[in-house]
Amino acid sequence: MAELVGAFGVPHMPNTPLSVRQSPNGELGQLFGAVRQQVDAVDPDVLVVFDTDHFATWYYQKLPVFAIGVAESTSGPGTDDWPGLTRFEDIPVAEDVGRHIYLCGLDHGFDLTLSQEFTVDHSITVPLEMLNPAMQRPMVPFWVNGIAPPLPLARRVYAAGQMVRRAIDAFPAGLRVGIIASGALSGDIGGPHALPGGPGGPPDEDWVRFALGCMRDGSIDELLEAATRERLQRAGNVSGEILNWIALLGAIGDRRPCLIEPQLRGGNGYAAWRWDR
Repeated sequence: MAELVGAFGVPHMPNTPLSVRQSPNGELGQLFGAVRQQVDAVDPDVLVVFDTDHFATWYYQKLPVFAIGVAESTSGPGTDDWPGLTRFEDIPVAEDVGRHIYLCGLDHGFDLTLSQEFTVDHSITVPLEMLNPAMQRPMVPFWVNGIAPPLPLARRVYAAGQMVRRAIDAFPAGLRVGIIASGALSGDIGGPHALPGGPGGPPDEDWVRFALGCMRDGSIDELLEAATRERLQRAGNVSGEILNWIALLGAIGDRRPCLIEPQLRGGNGYAAWRWDR
């Protein structure tokens, strides 16, 4: 049977690869590097990535609440043209694991959207490049709508994460599985909080502190109660990406992190949970 060996939360700013190449010992290099050390320490065979697609595969005419990618491989970051983004033409996908999660979802009341032809954007390529260099570990994308209101309820997303954990536990092959949650905890890009002349506005630092504090203390029910649509909207128009973290929490329960670091001015967090500790 497969086993969950680690879970990891990181943001996915598109400037990250260039920034880390230019300043490997800078803030981003150190934060992503600390999480990568945890990934390498548990050495998963497969990575399941909870992600919010930025209108690369999904758009308003077909915008599922939950979707999963089932294919042999994919590519990305598609049409993203941010300077310094690395392009990958052959990102391996764990097709058998993805199909198993899809069927498990159906069996547990989650009518997941299935895509067998898809690309991924920087929200997946950046975390994979930082935590999975050379793409040596195949991944499974599990998309959660965290970008286009109305957002799903936090408790429903948490339940989806629980379903994914059940699917991992029931997978017949002896795989070591890691989970990645990709996304910001607070942020506003081109929205009502954007500063004059700038693309975005300042993050809601109080919300970031609260959310990371709940994760640190294992107070998950308190976070689920607080993460309403209205509260996420106040934290900025990309703050729905915290739902990817909530899906991760559903998969791991109230386990305490071995690493958790805030990046308040970016509205971000960096975290790791391990099963060998």
